[in-house]
Formats: sequence, structure tokens, C-alpha cells
Amino acid sequence: MNTEGQLAERDRSPGSEKEHEARSRSSRASARTGEPRSAGRLPQWLRGGWLTGGGRWRRAALLATACAAFVLLVSGFVLQPFLIPSGSMEGTLRPGDRVLVNKLAYRFGDDPRRGDVVVFDGAGSFGEEEPSGNPVTGLLRKAAAAVGLAEPAESDYVKRVVGIGGDRVTCCDERGRIEVNGQPVDEHYLHPGDSPSRVRFDIVVPEGRLWVMGDHRDASRDSRDYLGAPGGGTVPVDKVIGRAEWIGWPFGRWSGVPRTDAFTSVPAAPGRIPSAASGGAHG
Repeated sequence: MNTEGQLAERDRSPGSEKEHEARSRSSRASARTGEPRSAGRLPQWLRGGWLTGGGRWRRAALLATACAAFVLLVSGFVLQPFLIPSGSMEGTLRPGDRVLVNKLAYRFGDDPRRGDVVVFDGAGSFGEEEPSGNPVTGLLRKAAAAVGLAEPAESDYVKRVVGIGGDRVTCCDERGRIEVNGQPVDEHYLHPGDSPSRVRFDIVVPEGRLWVMGDHRDASRDSRDYLGAPGGGTVPVDKVIGRAEWIGWPFGRWSGVPRTDAFTSVPAAPGRIPSAASGGAHG
């Protein structure tokens, strides 16, 4: 005797049949619309509100945070925007320009060359070591400067390398030109109307340091102004942040930072072996 069949048959009361039919209709409707059958069957991460307005805001916040972290990583280690705060590099760079600084330019054994436009930290050479201030304010300022939204720290400078370690840099010859290792340099990048220097000097650049000058000589505080400071106005190579490569803003000035062949004929410093790093072919 099939008792299981009888039990099943007895269990089909009118109410249960109606409920079964309602669930069947609900399942068919869900299949047509693609909607989930019930909230109880949704994955936990969907039930937590990720399909609601609050969930979209959380996803947007996570995406914005990830993008900001990526930008800060790139600007911290690879390519950093730098806001030009003054006219000391006119007519190569103008106030308000945002240049992209290649922070990898000198990381793999290459050194700054004569003619390179570099950004460096002048604390300790172009002035006293920067005093420590409010750490929170300093962090916010650095973050804004890292993406080119604020002026750089007061100790950061952008100048052109004129002499490298071992070079003798003098001003000036009978035609008013700067000489490097006895070779006069025709600096065609100077701001119109400027002389190479109104200050006379004669210095041998220590090894591991740089002699730097602005292209707008009459409006630039550079190595000439710090002859009596520690290092004699020269900047340690390890304080160089990177090489200015491109002008990224404003749009009308999109271009690479112009290179120069002004130092091509400069001989190596006495006692130094000539190399691409010290020559001017790269500019």
C-alpha cells in the first residue's frame, strides 16, 4: 500500500495549492523581469545597500580615494607637476606655468648635465634649513603642491644647470659672456635685454654639486646670490628633485621644455674624463 502517496495527496489542501500557484506565478514574473525573487535571497553585499543611493556614494568615494592615491604615488615617485611661482626663468618658463618634473631622470646613475632645467630643494644651500611648522598644514600643502594646485615649498627652486662638479665657471669674458672651463657660452635662452651676469665671479664647482642660474638673470636669485653661503652658492646633486620636461598648463603653452646646445663645446673639467653626463650635447 502506497502510504507516502496518500499522505502527499491528503497534504494538498486548497490553501496549499493556492500558495503553490502564487509562488509559481511570482517565479515566472521574476524570470521575465530579471528581478531577484526575494530580498532574502540577495547576496549580503547587495542587501547591505550597494544597489541603493548610499551604496553608489560609497563606491564613488572609494573610486575617488583610489584615484587620489594613484596621483599622489605618481607625483611622489615618477612625474610631479610644479607650479612656476616667479619670473626667474623667463623667457623659458613663465609665472603660472605648470611644468611636469621627471623624478626618474637622475635615479639610475645619470647626473644633471649643463643646460638642464632642474627643480631642487635649496634648503641648506640657498638658505637655512626649512623650519618645521604645523605638520598637518605642511602635509596638506605638500599634497596640493604635488598635484600642481599650490605653490611649491619656499625652499624649492627651478633653475638651469650652468656648471657641474669640477667645472670652473667665471664671469665674464671681454664680450660679457660666462665661461665654463675657459669656453665662452652663448646663452641664447636668456630673457631679452638681460646680460649673462651683472655680478662678477670665479668659482670651481665642488664635486657632487651644481652651479645654477635663472634664465631671467636680472630677476633671478641663484648661485650668484649665495656665494657667501655654505657651499659657495652651489647645490648638492642629491637635493635635485628632477628635470623639468614638459609645460602642461596653460593649454596654449603645451610643449616640451626647450633643450639647449649652448654647452656642446664646453670641454671637460681638468682632470675629469669627458662623458655624456658632463657634456652639453644633451643640453
